[in-house]
Amino acid sequence: MAKVKPFKGLRPPREMVTEVASRPYDVLNSEEARKEAEGNPKSLYHIIKPEIDFPAGTDEHDSKVYDKAVANFNAFQQNGWLVQDNAEHYYLYAQTMDGRTQYGIVIAAAVEDYMNENIKKHELTRRDKEEDRMKHVRVNNANIEPVFFAYPDNEKLDAIIKKYTAEKPVYDFIAPGDGFGHTFWIVDQDEDIAAITAEFAKMPALYIADGHHRSAAAALVGAEKAKLNPNHRGDEEYNYFMAVCFPANQLTIIDYNRVVKDLNGLTSEQFIAALGKNFVVEEKGADIYKPSGLHNFSLYLNDKWYSLTAKAGTYNDNDPIGVLDVTISSNLILDEILGIKDLRSDKRIDFVGGIRGLGELKQRVDSGEMKVALALYPVSMKQLMDIADTGNIMPPKTTWFEPKLRSGLVIHKLD
Repeated sequence: MAKVKPFKGLRPPREMVTEVASRPYDVLNSEEARKEAEGNPKSLYHIIKPEIDFPAGTDEHDSKVYDKAVANFNAFQQNGWLVQDNAEHYYLYAQTMDGRTQYGIVIAAAVEDYMNENIKKHELTRRDKEEDRMKHVRVNNANIEPVFFAYPDNEKLDAIIKKYTAEKPVYDFIAPGDGFGHTFWIVDQDEDIAAITAEFAKMPALYIADGHHRSAAAALVGAEKAKLNPNHRGDEEYNYFMAVCFPANQLTIIDYNRVVKDLNGLTSEQFIAALGKNFVVEEKGADIYKPSGLHNFSLYLNDKWYSLTAKAGTYNDNDPIGVLDVTISSNLILDEILGIKDLRSDKRIDFVGGIRGLGELKQRVDSGEMKVALALYPVSMKQLMDIADTGNIMPPKTTWFEPKLRSGLVIHKLD
């Protein structure tokens, strides 16, 4: 069963929501956040990316940066830019992109469900990012940003969502920067709150769609607090962390691509030749080439795009992990040819969400920052859930969901 509960959300007043709300901390760098927050003291970036309040180049992991996050979080509350609800609620959060709307339920998920794997993972996390978010949760004593879950389709929850979304929302705005619609309602009727809790209790599992680092950090901090509390009961707020749960049939995964700094000592010619062992390699010229289907990859090197098609026998269609294009590319290109053994820690590789487009891959190679780029065909929600259900783990940075959750619409305090 999935144990969830309502909570007393900390939220911006309606008239301030567009000033407070921000993109998630991990989809932009410090300078991009600095630019977006310029002239706006209410921007959540001052809490989730507080290095923007220091001179450019300040290490975002410096202790003074975390201290600044706490000071800013406290100031937001003192200034009335974030106000806590008086009663526990569930919340509904709708996102609209390209004419498609997905409806999520904002819940407090149980730490024990994460620890017991009733909240299922499909990716490994990077240790440095996990520790960074743990520090952020610890010092603020709050889940400032939600994680993104999927749940099995449920008609009763659909009916509750339909009931509330027919009413006037609390927030309704087009976000600057992404152009996506963000709409928010409060579930405030006791019978509906009870029904949501009961329907989730019938579910065998929830699935992390996006936010593996934040999920791990929130759960581990909650477990730490339980261990350190000699009077721990199990019903304290720190036993839960904030998530937005969407029905699986409303979600779409887009590609998550790779850029690499060097060719592991190979010349470009040697690298292309090495690819020929396991792939049919076709030069496509200067125009951007997008993968055409499963087991087809797009590669950019030296001002040219290439199509790579995995040869029969290089993957196992009966293996839920082995059949994935992220596995094929990780094993046969990144590991075997480029010598990248650990995607979680190797500093020679970086990852680019598909929302940025393949032009972003070209730009990072053309700038000289990276040597080669690799674009992948996206996995499906069915693959994700099947992999999670079988206890398997995808390589890190496999899935990219869009639109991203807007941070700052609601915050979960741990006390």
